Amino acid sequence: MNIFIIESIILCILFTLIVVPSVRKNPIGAIHDYPPAIAAKAIELGLTTEKHKRTSKGVIIVKALVALLIAFLLAFIVKTINHAETFLQGTLTSYSLWLIVNWYDAFILDCLWFCHSKKVIIPGTEGMKEYKDYRFHIKAGCVGTIIGVPVAILVGIFVTLLP
Repeated sequence: MNIFIIESIILCILFTLIVVPSVRKNPIGAIHDYPPAIAAKAIELGLTTEKHKRTSKGVIIVKALVALLIAFLLAFIVKTINHAETFLQGTLTSYSLWLIVNWYDAFILDCLWFCHSKKVIIPGTEGMKEYKDYRFHIKAGCVGTIIGVPVAILVGIFVTLLP
């Protein structure tokens, strides 16, 4: 089996093992990834604060740091496993892996799991139609596609800098 396919499967499994247990254990901890109406209702109920909204400075900083960490890890992966040596090889390989995990997240984890799981429902927000807002998740997937570009560029840079 092609190494790229194996990597893609492993990354999707790892992403699932990171996201699903944490959301199931504490849905409010992932409120920044919930549709805005649900986040607003959770704030209204006093379950969280504005600083946990997806547009808050703190959430943006944390996501930027995570993206930097992901870029470094992807650089290590594509350099050692895929034998990427050039900026272009590192950028294209990492962006391809990013896209697979991004759309796996949007379609499988968000549209299939999140939109249909009772485990993600925050008390007091039961019955909100936004839990089945597929458009929100597809739009988030499109945003993820765009965010992947600078991450992949960083990977390309890191690949050229790694020994």
